[in-house]
Amino acid sequence: MCGRYAATKDPAKLTGEFDAIDTTEGKARGADYNVAPTKNVVTVVQRHPRDEDGKVLGDEPAVRSLRMMRWGLVPFWAKDAAVGNKMINTRAETATEKPAFRKALAKRRCLVPADGWFEWRRDGKEKQPFYMTGPGDRSLAFAGIWESWRDPKAEEGAPPLITFSVLTTDAVGKLTEVHHRMPLMMPKSTWQAWLDPDAEEVGDLLTPSLDLVDSIELRPVSSKVNSVRNNGEQLIERVDPAAKQLDDGALFDLPAS
Repeated sequence: MCGRYAATKDPAKLTGEFDAIDTTEGKARGADYNVAPTKNVVTVVQRHPRDEDGKVLGDEPAVRSLRMMRWGLVPFWAKDAAVGNKMINTRAETATEKPAFRKALAKRRCLVPADGWFEWRRDGKEKQPFYMTGPGDRSLAFAGIWESWRDPKAEEGAPPLITFSVLTTDAVGKLTEVHHRMPLMMPKSTWQAWLDPDAEEVGDLLTPSLDLVDSIELRPVSSKVNSVRNNGEQLIERVDPAAKQLDDGALFDLPAS
């Protein structure tokens, strides 16, 4: 996964789809057809409530909620938030071993709702963008991990920065036709196990679902998506890849593979 996806549903719709409460406090963006790293987006978490002093009430049932997070994981030990720019994705194969991800995988997992994601297939010197999306109006749920980071230079009492990273894995099935990596998508049947704050061993959930992959549409789209400056429904419309396009902004901001 290179680093672009579409997320167009508002919190009111996502609360029903993910059986969650809305704690985004009106900070959710409108429909975004070109979500890029460092943007603040809606994620889904499940946590035990805390008392007035911030102590976790482990005996109370965990609550599933929508929460705003910035894309690009900043580990709690980082000295600068800029490190998150290089941690938009986490390899599922090594997440249990890397110090930057190991604790988050065990303790802080999330789901990232998406309509679909973009990937670029290389053909010689050319890169053809594709939009991968599921059937109907159902959201895809990317597996993610998150962290809470406090800027050591911030004033006392300043809120922490909440960030996340999308887990990726080797592409399987027809997705190998476009790129060798893909986001780890969680079937609905696994959402509860993935979000369970009391479960630390989730290795059996890191294998991609072939059934889910088989349902994905591979749609060639305009090179306008190459630029983060472009947005709108036209970015996910099917195009004829054989037709050479000269789109405004097509040469800017192309994610690295």
